[in-house]
Amino acid sequence: MTHLIQAKALCKKFGQKTVLDHLDFSLEAGEPIALIGPNGAGKTTLFSLLCGYLSPSSGQIEILGHKPGSDSLFGRVSALPQDAQLDPNFSVQTQLEFYGRLQGMNKNTAKAETARVLALVDLAENGQQKATALSHGMRKRVAIAQALLGQPELVMLDEPTAGLDPVNAMQVRKLIAQLSGEATFVISSHNIFELERLCGTVLYLENGRLQQQQPSYQQGAAGYLALQLEQGDSHKVLALLAQLAGVQKVEQLQKNEYGLFYDRELCPDMDLTVLAMLRTEGLAYRQLTQGRSLEQQLFSVVNG
Repeated sequence: MTHLIQAKALCKKFGQKTVLDHLDFSLEAGEPIALIGPNGAGKTTLFSLLCGYLSPSSGQIEILGHKPGSDSLFGRVSALPQDAQLDPNFSVQTQLEFYGRLQGMNKNTAKAETARVLALVDLAENGQQKATALSHGMRKRVAIAQALLGQPELVMLDEPTAGLDPVNAMQVRKLIAQLSGEATFVISSHNIFELERLCGTVLYLENGRLQQQQPSYQQGAAGYLALQLEQGDSHKVLALLAQLAGVQKVEQLQKNEYGLFYDRELCPDMDLTVLAMLRTEGLAYRQLTQGRSLEQQLFSVVNG
């Protein structure tokens, strides 16, 4: 079986500084993949290795069974740097057609492919405009359209919503979700909350080391509820939750906030069971949510 991306003991050093330290992971094609970590964690360096811009100091990395940058990956992999810019002197359509020609397309194919990707990002009517006439969010969508030229199998996006206001950032996230059937996206970001609902798999880097690789949602029979009450005696609440059928563990997160682990197969309607218990006991709640947030999943292990 050929993995989308596979790394074995991957290291990258710049002089005496180790930027990536013995990374081991494998990723499969499908849902978007998040590469998360604080600034300086090594995310951009890993992207550069995947693009073939840099070579490993030691270890191995492969994309679709080939070395990054090899001729076998031409047209199958694309990348969008965080600070990618459009030329202000030419129309969007002219620029995209030019990039298509650089990929080896003839004139007619490049024109048709440009029309296709502009339609995908909902900018079909803006092809004749120059970048200076577009909003920041529209320019970002054009850059994503460029990354989709030629229908690559892997698209790497480095901080695709950086600098965008919340509305435009949401539009870009929706766009990536809609286009996930076109390609597998690997998205680099330090914003955990932004990628929580978008990505199916998460790689968490810190200080050049892979801290975790995991699905971004709880899988299998294990279930989790997060409960926030208006008020209540914590000892009483913990005892009430613990005695519910199917409950495996209850923890107090903060004042009036609780986490409840349960067997989803034994009690698939645990949320309704909890609500019924709260009503019986006269306990008012603020929020009840299914599943642990990505932040909770990452840092409960990293710091635990």
